[in-house]
Amino acid sequence: MQLISFLLRSSRKMVAIAIFTGFLSGISSAGLIALISRGLGNPNAAIGQIAGAFIGLAVLSLVTSVISQVVLIRLAQDAVFNLRLQLSRQILSSELRHLEQLGNARMMATLTEDVQAVATAVSSFPFLCIDLATVVGCFVYIGALSWIVFAMVMGLFVFAFSTCQWMLNQARRRMVYAREDQDVLFRHFRSITDGIKEIKLHYPRRQVFLTQELETASASFRRHNIDALILFAAAGSWGKLIFFFAIGFVMFALPNLLSIPLETLSGYVLTFTYLMLPLDKLVLKLPVLSQASVSLQKIETLGLSLKSRAEASNVPNTIAQNWQTIKLKHISHSYHQSEDTQFTLGEINLTLNAGEIVFIVGGNGSGKSTLAKILTGLYAPESGTITLDGIPITDANREWYRQHFSTVFADFYLFDRLLGLDATDQQAQNYLQQLQLAHKVQITNGQFSTTELSQGQRKRLALLTAYLEDRPIYLFDEWASDQDPTFRELFYTDFLPKLKHQGKTIWVISHDDHYFQYSDRVIKLDYGRIEFDRPTR
Repeated sequence: MQLISFLLRSSRKMVAIAIFTGFLSGISSAGLIALISRGLGNPNAAIGQIAGAFIGLAVLSLVTSVISQVVLIRLAQDAVFNLRLQLSRQILSSELRHLEQLGNARMMATLTEDVQAVATAVSSFPFLCIDLATVVGCFVYIGALSWIVFAMVMGLFVFAFSTCQWMLNQARRRMVYAREDQDVLFRHFRSITDGIKEIKLHYPRRQVFLTQELETASASFRRHNIDALILFAAAGSWGKLIFFFAIGFVMFALPNLLSIPLETLSGYVLTFTYLMLPLDKLVLKLPVLSQASVSLQKIETLGLSLKSRAEASNVPNTIAQNWQTIKLKHISHSYHQSEDTQFTLGEINLTLNAGEIVFIVGGNGSGKSTLAKILTGLYAPESGTITLDGIPITDANREWYRQHFSTVFADFYLFDRLLGLDATDQQAQNYLQQLQLAHKVQITNGQFSTTELSQGQRKRLALLTAYLEDRPIYLFDEWASDQDPTFRELFYTDFLPKLKHQGKTIWVISHDDHYFQYSDRVIKLDYGRIEFDRPTR
């Protein structure tokens, strides 16, 4: 039902057309069985009439089947396409702090595994509809032959369904457990890719990670999947057994209970035999449908969580290139560093002026990165106000405020293209020369020839992107930490002064105290509070 509801959200009209044509296809298939049964049971019947009706029903079954499948295939693929885009938009529009709390592993598992599970299910949905319509059509034919026999057979099927339902519910519950294990596995896989150097360099850590973390989570995932699939198989086998019992009942017991013509009896047997294939397909797809149901539930839960913390969506106004001051008044922001400890930044009262080079310093855990995210509008403060030239920054205009900044964070991400920039390849090439990367990287149509570089070189490419963004305020978070001494010197003595000369404002998070002389101010944080804010010249 969840899958049908998912498709209905895309187009009720198209779903109705697909179901109607699929139903016609099923009825036509049942009609073909009826004609075959009539021809076998009554050799003296008018063969010409039967053959004409047979050809007509065969063409109708083929045409309606094709129409139903084409409509549902397009509808299913459109629904998955929209689902991917909707999830991506929700993630991009949600608050950064909320995304950090959700974790990359959970979002990646949903974007990849859950969406793929839904895609797999909807790709098979057209064929399931045809098979289901065929089953319904055959049951209609059985009812037309004899409502008493139909009631008896349906009683058997109701009994089979009710007994199978318990196993199906248990299997689905284990699918849910397996999906929870999958989130844990994605987190461990991320540990492998991001922490490969640390794992390789420490043998005991590697063994504990493999045996206690990865192996335990994988074993739990395997156990729950095996239990679920066994239950699905048991339900399918039990259903088949009841089905064979129904055929045996019709063939051997029913003639002793009721007076049934041979033509009718052969129609029952032929219909039941024909039903074996579509019913078998339906049973085989139960695990796929259940997995899709669990994945849809995961997707909807994540979507609701993202929607609850969505930011205001609007097109930013023109950037204030000639801004004068940014003021922070009574700013505070708290978050849990672990289950038992909470970090609080603030209260922060600060005035930042245009055209300054400001160094933000402090020990690890002093709140520098948190302050940087609040300053750039990535975090909304829990209390207090930020104003830009007297304009309060709220949810309604925070998107506009963020457009004033070009940043290179310590955990930056480097795109392989100059996305959203109007710069020419020649402008980018000039910066490559200044950053001494021209021998490593070429730019063609805004595309980097490679990003497989050292961390220091990747940071230089990130700096190039920031240059081309040409925003009024630049923030660099430990940019020089991965540079060789020559480039570290150039960064502080050449790059920053040139940006200031262009009228830019620069905020630098740094531990390089012997370069403080190149700043206008130094702000030091200690355990979330400003220890001092003093000019350097």
